[in-house]
Amino acid sequence: MSRPVAGVRKNTLIVTLPGSPKGATENLQSILKLLPHACLQAAGGDSRSLHSGGVKKLEDEAGVSSKPSAALHHGHDHSQSHSHRHGGHDVPQAHTKPADRPVSNDPQAGPTRRYRESPYPMLPVELATELILKNTPPPKSVQAIVDTSLIGSVLAEDVTASEAVPAFRASIVDGYAIIVTKQKDSKGVFPVSSVSHAAPGHVESLQTGRVARITTGAPLPPGATSVVMVEDTVLRSMTEDGLEENEIEILTNDVEPNENVREVGSDVRAGAIVLRKGDKITAVGGELGLLASVGRAEIKIYKKPIVGVLSTGDEIIPHNRPGPLRLGEVRDSNRPTIMAAVESWGYEVVDLGIASDTPGALETTLRSALRTVDVIITTGGVSMGELDLLKPTIERSLGGTIHFGRVAMKPGKPTTFATIPFKNNAGDDDTRLIFSLPGNPASAMVTLHLFVLPSMLAASGVNERGLPKVVVVLDEDVRCDEKRAEYQRATVIAGKDGLLHAVTTGGQRSSRIGSLKAANALLRLPAGGGVVRVGEKMEALLMGQIGSGSV
Repeated sequence: MSRPVAGVRKNTLIVTLPGSPKGATENLQSILKLLPHACLQAAGGDSRSLHSGGVKKLEDEAGVSSKPSAALHHGHDHSQSHSHRHGGHDVPQAHTKPADRPVSNDPQAGPTRRYRESPYPMLPVELATELILKNTPPPKSVQAIVDTSLIGSVLAEDVTASEAVPAFRASIVDGYAIIVTKQKDSKGVFPVSSVSHAAPGHVESLQTGRVARITTGAPLPPGATSVVMVEDTVLRSMTEDGLEENEIEILTNDVEPNENVREVGSDVRAGAIVLRKGDKITAVGGELGLLASVGRAEIKIYKKPIVGVLSTGDEIIPHNRPGPLRLGEVRDSNRPTIMAAVESWGYEVVDLGIASDTPGALETTLRSALRTVDVIITTGGVSMGELDLLKPTIERSLGGTIHFGRVAMKPGKPTTFATIPFKNNAGDDDTRLIFSLPGNPASAMVTLHLFVLPSMLAASGVNERGLPKVVVVLDEDVRCDEKRAEYQRATVIAGKDGLLHAVTTGGQRSSRIGSLKAANALLRLPAGGGVVRVGEKMEALLMGQIGSGSV
């Protein structure tokens, strides 16, 4: 049995088996005859009487032997090099040494045996982002109905027009459909034989020497060649009841064949590609209207991941709980803030609530979330405290892989990214992502934009990665940190001078949620100390819309 885990909890015997059917069968058969004896012990049987007669008596009763069977030696001469590669059942070999693998604290060991320094190397922001994108599952395509729910989605296929636009010869002005010959004989007085409105229905053919009144967008009568604008005509006579035009005079001979006419397919040809795979459907770009105009009822898009947001910590209480705070309590500002940000990006969000600082409660919450969401965002529980349980729960209880546990940045150093193997409801192998962000509000929001957003975009098929970058002019001096690159919250405005100007939002302490107020950008300040002076230009990452100012 490779990597066995077995034990007793109260009166229950727990034995794990490998995931493969072959491995599970072989391992179960190897212990099956011993289970009756093990169950008697687990149920509280008297150990002394159960073991009277020694191991030999127990083996005889179970029909097993602890001595090696000759069959296990395969009859081979082991003086030769032999690697036991029979039938494809090689023993898996790790490529790294245990000492080289970071392992989280063991919550059962207590505070005296916890790490005094983090076992996770401090990665630069760029490398952390690379690891996230490398381990983000590729986008999956789904069939979707063409409606407003598509906004923000990315096409997973080229879209062709199922019909031409326009589907008929249509007038582009209000006026009169006429028949123009090469002699340009349009000038004169003509009877008005019919009316063509922009409404579906039968349109009568137009005869030579007559005209048909027509509105913008209406189909031309069969036989008509052009449309003369109403401005180039005058009314000559009415019907007896005075309600309709009887005759009109066309004042010009300059009307050309096909003038003021939209030909069939002049906007979009039937079968033409109107949108490309990878195009994003925006609320302002007209993509939705284009899909509707060419008769597409369904298209393939990349499925957007569903995001769950969880706060952790016994000290965290719902933000709307009535009554004053007790000593040590903190209202949960991270969860509603993160949920609002993710929803503004166009993703479905599931509120996972607040998990307490106990391994079992946290594990139960995460396991339940894995079945309903694709990405889990947690805040808190990733530092060095004895009750910071996210990392050990991910590694030890959920079998996940922590790809990094520290980042060389300020704020946000303890940011953690992990993946968890998972079988979906169809039984297929899948991967769930966990972003464990620091509990301080400013740290959580900065790392949300820097690390979670690029992964969400990649999983959705979006070509862009992360926040857009702009060059800004500083309107104040800004001091850099000595050791780590710092991402200061800032407000960027468009000045009257045509340049973008930036000021920080005040004190930048990671716990100061007020630094997020009015922040629409992050200033990336390099490590090494020093000051970036007022008037200097630097790069900013935009989190929101740019307003205008009086600079």
